[in-house]
Amino acid sequence: MKIYDFAMAPNPRRLRIFVAEKGLKIPSEQVDLMTGRNRTPEFLAKNPAGGLPVLELDDGSYLAESVAICRYLEALYPEPNLMGRELREQAVIEMWQRRIELGLFGLVSRAFQNTNPLFAGRIAQFKDYGAAQLAAAHQQLQWLDGQLGDRPFIAADRFTIADITALVAIEFGMQVAGLKLDPALANLGRWYQAVSTRPSAKA
Repeated sequence: MKIYDFAMAPNPRRLRIFVAEKGLKIPSEQVDLMTGRNRTPEFLAKNPAGGLPVLELDDGSYLAESVAICRYLEALYPEPNLMGRELREQAVIEMWQRRIELGLFGLVSRAFQNTNPLFAGRIAQFKDYGAAQLAAAHQQLQWLDGQLGDRPFIAADRFTIADITALVAIEFGMQVAGLKLDPALANLGRWYQAVSTRPSAKA
C-alpha cells in the first residue's frame, strides 16, 4: 500500500494520525496541492475528484476520502480499535464523527476558504460569510465543551476517530482561520491537552 499525502492539508493529517495510532508504517508520497499537482491527468486517474489523501492498494486500485480509507484500514487492522467494536458502539462513534465533521470541520474549512488570502483570485470569496462560519465554529466549541463534561474522550471511553477529527479541525482552524480556544471552556481545554500531546498528533 501507499498513501498520497500533503503535509499542510487537514484530511491527509486525519489519516496520518489514524495510521500512527494503529502503529502502521505505510509508504507515502507528497502531492503538492499548492502547485496543482493533484489536478494533473496522472493524479486524476487515481482520484477523479482530485482530493487527498488517496490510498493505493496492492492490486493497483485506489481509495479516496480520508474516513473511507480509515474504515478500510480499521477492517484490516482492528486493534487498537478506533471506529467501534460492536454495532451500537460503531454507530455512536459514527454519530459523533459526523457531528464534528459537519459542525466543526466544515465550518473552519469554509472560514478558511472565504477569508484567507491564499484563496484570493482562486475562488469567489465572501468574507462576511467566512466570518460567520468562524463565529459558528466558536459556538460549536462551546457546545462541545458542554457535551464533553468530565468524559476523557468525545465518543467512547477511549480515543477514537471522532477525537482525531475534532483535533484536526481545531488545530487547522487555529492555524489558518483564526479559531481560538477560550480558556473558560475547561472541559474542552482538558480534552485538547490530552489528545494534542499524544504521539500520533505529531504525524
